[in-house]
Parts: sequence; C-alpha cells; structure tokens
Amino acid sequence: MDVAAMSTAISKSSIQQQASLAVLKLSMDSANVQSANLADMLQQSTKAMETSINPHLGGNVDIKL
Repeated sequence: MDVAAMSTAISKSSIQQQASLAVLKLSMDSANVQSANLADMLQQSTKAMETSINPHLGGNVDIKL
C-alpha cells in the first residue's frame, strides 16, 4: 500500500469517526431533553393525583396567635 492510499484511508476513517461522534452527541442531547420532559410530566401527574385523592387537603391554613 502506498503513502497516498494510506493517507486517504486514514482521512476517510477520521471523517467517519467525526460523523459518528456528531450523531452520538445529537442522540445524547435528545435523550437528555426527553428525560427532563419525562421528569416534569411525572411531577405534574403526581401533584394532580394527590389533589384528586384528597382535594380538601392544603386548601386552608389554621393560624393561632
């Protein structure tokens, strides 16, 4: 194998690796956004469930001075 062919092969491999890393970063960002959205959704549904089970709790505050 001559030097020019080896240089081309190494360059091609480097470009493929850069493209793979870019796709991986995009998928990781997407997964982070989805997990944050899931956590928010679970928190909201938990609050809604708590109020539907005991709607009278937390509506009034008794204060004595």
